[in-house]
This record gives sequence, C-alpha cells and structure tokens, in this order.
Amino acid sequence: MEFWNDIAADRSWEVLVRLRKEFDFILIGGWAVYLYTKAIKSKDIDIIADFDSLDKIKRSYRLKKTGFLKKYQISAGGVSVDIYVPFYSRLAVPVDFIQKNFASIGGFKIPSREVLLILKQQAELERRDSVRGQKDRVDILSLLIKGDANLGKYQSILKEFRLQGYEKRLKEIVNSGKKEYEYLGISDYRKTRLLKRKILEKLA
Repeated sequence: MEFWNDIAADRSWEVLVRLRKEFDFILIGGWAVYLYTKAIKSKDIDIIADFDSLDKIKRSYRLKKTGFLKKYQISAGGVSVDIYVPFYSRLAVPVDFIQKNFASIGGFKIPSREVLLILKQQAELERRDSVRGQKDRVDILSLLIKGDANLGKYQSILKEFRLQGYEKRLKEIVNSGKKEYEYLGISDYRKTRLLKRKILEKLA
C-alpha cells in the first residue's frame, strides 16, 4: 500500500537525487524516513540547508519565502521542495543540533532516528486531521518498528528541548493506530498488539 502513486514518488526521487548532486543539505521528512526503513515512499521533499547552500539554490531556482511557516520553497521538476534554514525556521529541534546529529545513508545526510522521529511528530501535530497527518503517523510507526529508533535518546532530546506532550502523543499514535499499521503490512491483530506492547514498554 502506498499513499502516493508510483509516478509521483518516482519523479520526486529523481528530483531529490538531482538536488543532492547540486547542493549540500540535510534531508528530513518522509524521504529521510524511507532511507531508514524502506517502508513508504514520499512525494514532497523537505531539506535543511545552510545559507551558502540557500544562496546556490536561489541562483538556480525561483525561491519563495513563507513567513508564516518560517521556511523557503522551490518547485523543481514539478515537485515541491520545502527548505528550512538556521535561525529562521521553527523546527522542534534546533537546526544547529540537527547539523551535529546526522547520519549518511545512500549518499544523503539525514538526522538521527530520534531527531527525525521528533520532527515527524511536529509535522503530525500540525496536520493530524489530514491525509498528510496520517502519512506522518505511518512514518512515525515505521521509525519505531523498522527504523530502530532509540527511545531512551528520544526521551533525552525531548527533555533537553522541553517538548512537553510529545511522548504522550507518541503513545496515543502507537495505541490508536490501525490503518497506519496496515500501511506497513501489519494487519494481524495479535502481531499489532504485541508491537504496541513492546514499544510502550520501551517508553515506560
């Protein structure tokens, strides 16, 4: 099961690979989750860029600044790309912390699993009642089940940046999910129940 059709996902991936060759950035969002889990592909592209990279992007693409959401946007090959930058963008975890806590997978820089989990939660909290919100929940569960996120580290980061409510919401997502588990190929009731118990025990 996929959220987006193969054509949209494949086009997005092609654009992402091209951008990687042109600019330096840290990949966040659904594609970053996919690199960890190989579960659900994405359609849109979300990246963190420093100001040198942003300047290079501006020379090649029409850059739009969205003051309300504190980010920049471009359209590349018909694909929407959201760009977050230091000191301006309002991410749950500061950009400078993310720049010190990333991994390299498949030629891409991506945040640590625990940081990515928190960023995905931020997105879910902002759009929980939409289709994208459901996709966020699938990505969150994917990181927990297939991505080996360290929940002890996750809790430490929440404490460091005073992200009250994130752990409670995570437990709600784990407990209430049904369709989200099915998107990950987990439809057996007993298996789902055991997974929920295992995750919640790690959060205890």
